[in-house]
Amino acid sequence: MSHGLDERAGAARGEASSSPVHAALARGLRTTAVWLARRPWWLQVVLLFALSRLVTFGIFAAAALQQGTNPWFGPHPDYFHFLQIWDSEWYGRIIQNGYPAVLPRSSTGAVTENAWAFYPGFPYLVRSLAILTGISWQILEQAVALLAGFAAALGVYRLFRHFAGQGTSLWGVVFFAFFPVSAILQVPYAESLGIAFLAWALLWIVERRYLIAIPAVVAACLTRPVGVPLAAMLAALFVVRWFSRRRRPPAPGELPSLAVLTAATAASALAWPAIAWAATGVMTAYTDTEAVWRGSDLVPFMPWFDTGSYLFGPVLGAVAPFVLVAVVTLYLTSSHVKLIGVELRLWCAAYALFLLAFLYPQTSTFRMMLPFFPLALAAAAISRSRAYRGSVLVMFVLLQIVWVVWLWDWAELPGGGDWPP
Repeated sequence: MSHGLDERAGAARGEASSSPVHAALARGLRTTAVWLARRPWWLQVVLLFALSRLVTFGIFAAAALQQGTNPWFGPHPDYFHFLQIWDSEWYGRIIQNGYPAVLPRSSTGAVTENAWAFYPGFPYLVRSLAILTGISWQILEQAVALLAGFAAALGVYRLFRHFAGQGTSLWGVVFFAFFPVSAILQVPYAESLGIAFLAWALLWIVERRYLIAIPAVVAACLTRPVGVPLAAMLAALFVVRWFSRRRRPPAPGELPSLAVLTAATAASALAWPAIAWAATGVMTAYTDTEAVWRGSDLVPFMPWFDTGSYLFGPVLGAVAPFVLVAVVTLYLTSSHVKLIGVELRLWCAAYALFLLAFLYPQTSTFRMMLPFFPLALAAAAISRSRAYRGSVLVMFVLLQIVWVVWLWDWAELPGGGDWPP
């Protein structure tokens, strides 16, 4: 009996001693939330995204301390050098040397790895800024990637506000900023710049300001390979608008403007392969270069069946891609995803079809998920519960640690090389 009383007394003492700390933390959080809520929307987005970049900085800095021997530099590099690896090295080569006029080939005549696999938007922007300012391109490429991430976050919030209130839209931005592969948004890759152009292009498409969207679409198509799904999405949107014109009459000039944007997007999607052809004299220069990283020629859809067979065996592997398509279709047609509107759902569907047709599934596939960022709003809108949203946030941060340590941190595999991020 006395033992039970002692336990309750100890618990009471512990509660009494910890409650002031908990109360102070709660007051601090409430005060911060109230202060943030009174700021302009753009400052709220900037501060939230800045917090996400600090978290990612800590993850990268900690992972760098664990980096051992690697192909780029000595072990235990600092944060700055740790971000210069993988495709960052390729972008650095393009910034310094441009693209080869002659495709490099092996002794058998096969095309080997070269810069034509990487779109010019990011490296040429950095190169231009380096020439104009005299600042080191190594510093500028990290600065451009980071600032482009902020521009992307602002565009994402503006886009989300067309479909949800301020609180849910901010949570959508938080989910985007802390997504497991969002670490790439401050790395010298083209992802952050590409997402920035894509977010603002989708914003103007949703606002039906189709002609204004053309420069953002062209820039996005020359930064990341999003031209084909964007053109498919806009063509589908034109069909939707055309067949609904009697029920919902379009504004004067709306359909012609959408047609012009669709045509401009299709042309932009073909621009980079055409530039590679013109520069090298080889019509298939871009696709041949892309095939080098695949290890074989591209056969649409087939890589998913090959990967399915590798992972699940010949029988289940043949079924796996169909199951994947069914799951994605069910998700994109679910009630909470309908929140994001027809334009964004068409974009997600077109991009999913593009990945299914042309992507070789591997560890880099995780990084390819970022253009699905409109689904962050749908995820935030599932529930307003702080427990739900906080749990998703914690899970994202933990998975970001997994992504950085598993894929960005280089560790040689038994057969040589490592899985790319």
